[in-house]
Amino acid sequence: MNKDLRKKISSNLNTIRWVIVLVAMGTSIPSLGQSQVAREYKDIVYARVGGKNLVMDIFIPASPSIPPLLVWVHGGAWRSGTKESVPPAFIGNGFAVASLDFRQSTEAPFPAAVHDIKAAIRFLRAKAQEYGCQGDRIVIGGASSGGHLAALVGVTNGNAKLEGDIGDHIDQSSSVQGIVDFYGASNLLTILNQSTPHGLSVRKPALELFLGTLPENAVELAELASPVTHVDLNDPPLLLIHGDQDPQMPINQAHELEGKYSELNLDVSFDVVHGGFHGGEIFYSGKHLDIMWAFLRRILD
Repeated sequence: MNKDLRKKISSNLNTIRWVIVLVAMGTSIPSLGQSQVAREYKDIVYARVGGKNLVMDIFIPASPSIPPLLVWVHGGAWRSGTKESVPPAFIGNGFAVASLDFRQSTEAPFPAAVHDIKAAIRFLRAKAQEYGCQGDRIVIGGASSGGHLAALVGVTNGNAKLEGDIGDHIDQSSSVQGIVDFYGASNLLTILNQSTPHGLSVRKPALELFLGTLPENAVELAELASPVTHVDLNDPPLLLIHGDQDPQMPINQAHELEGKYSELNLDVSFDVVHGGFHGGEIFYSGKHLDIMWAFLRRILD
């Protein structure tokens, strides 16, 4: 069996597992009937840093003919995770999806990941016609640490310290037209005080790797890494999705970012997942998935 066939079988099995779980939970799957992928591009090199290829997977749906684009940033406490963790429910539902790998905090501290993600957006904008998606209708989304990175990228278009010079398309914009933040951090200077003991055991070592030290020891750097400090009138619509029982990422992090948007009368929506913890199928199925699709279609149609 060749490598491409093994990958395809593995991908199909992952999707089937999600469907089985959702059906067992009694969850509706409203978009499953129209879920089709016309083309897949795997391990596309979008930039090269320090001798390492930075890669992404791109999924193009069967319709519409030239879809808008969702850029997905995986979670993993900034130090783990891969592009393979894109929720299967996102694939083939009227949006092209680009799922990214980027430098982890174990390889390079902040702002390396942000530089990489912005380079990926510039690449996708430059190559939109080649891959068959819309380069002027891009939304960024992510979960957990990926949600934090997605929000940070989304509210810092043009920030000289965060744009970086990665990739071959510096002439392109890294701006996005919307942000979907699944249970991400927004203020690295308040997160530890808001955390449960379990949360502290996860967040302290993760932040030390991500920033190179704890936030209190590098206030300016922590502010630079905090979406709440960058919100201004130019920022795109934002959807926050967060569980009210999250033991790892305090829901107050989402409230802080919602508050900054509301102060400026910006377009912000907050879907509180009652009984939701830190991740799980509940966030990517049923009414919560419907809320995300409705948000995306509203801001991009």
